[in-house]
Amino acid sequence: MFRSSKLWLAYALVTTVFWGIWGALIEIPEKAGFPATLGYVVWSVTMIPCAVVALGIIGWKPDVDRRSVLLGMVVGLTGAGGQLILFEALRDGPAYIVFPLISLFPVLTIVLSVTMLGERTSSRHWAGVVLALAAAVLLANPKFSGTAGHGYRWLWLSVIVFVMWGIQAYVMKFSNDTMKAESIFMYMCISGLVLAPVAIWMTDFSRPVNWGFQGPWLAGIVHLLNAIGALTLVYALRYGKAVVVVPLTGLSPVITVVLSLVLYAVVPGTVLLIGLVVAVVAIFLLGD
Repeated sequence: MFRSSKLWLAYALVTTVFWGIWGALIEIPEKAGFPATLGYVVWSVTMIPCAVVALGIIGWKPDVDRRSVLLGMVVGLTGAGGQLILFEALRDGPAYIVFPLISLFPVLTIVLSVTMLGERTSSRHWAGVVLALAAAVLLANPKFSGTAGHGYRWLWLSVIVFVMWGIQAYVMKFSNDTMKAESIFMYMCISGLVLAPVAIWMTDFSRPVNWGFQGPWLAGIVHLLNAIGALTLVYALRYGKAVVVVPLTGLSPVITVVLSLVLYAVVPGTVLLIGLVVAVVAIFLLGD
């Protein structure tokens, strides 16, 4: 990896693009008969090659002191735990709604970074926070989103992911001050694998599972995009401010929404469309 602090933008853009495409394609394996819970297992495995690359960069000398292990596992478990819950949320709520809602998590990261880390922010960021709250109201209403028949389960799951990922980005930022970025990613990989048995336990094997290409193999290709994006996010947060990097990567839902609407031929209602636009504007303001 390059070591220039000027490359935080490049790392952040890779994360944004890869996560945006990942978000749009994530439902395809499940629709083909490969359970979302097993999709999580595949995702955790795709973290391994990225972790191997990261550890190779630092000569296989990760940070293993008590503080590093604690911070690394907090980052890993909040991220992996949120990922597992995300797969559940996508069972009831469509990706083009769930991802924009969850991706408003920079609001929490910004608040924590400003109050706990002393990072500076602007009135533009606070305007983004206000718009993010407005967008959340529009996106989270099942009546508007077309998920009224599914109740609020997907919404509460999305809120949990929102909180977990907001905390993860915050902890990831100040962990970079004392830890190697590669070490952080190693613990993210370990955490993902630790929760894999939980995902297997949650799987309903009484239903047929597609073990063909459109099952685990396609899932592996799709989730590798997420794993690579997670690695570049760690580097972006090493060199850039959390109040800028996290909201910028939060623009990935723009790609997800556009691709999802095209792939699934969905035309959102007026109120929901307004919510999506407001969310995009909010994330843009947060990322300036």
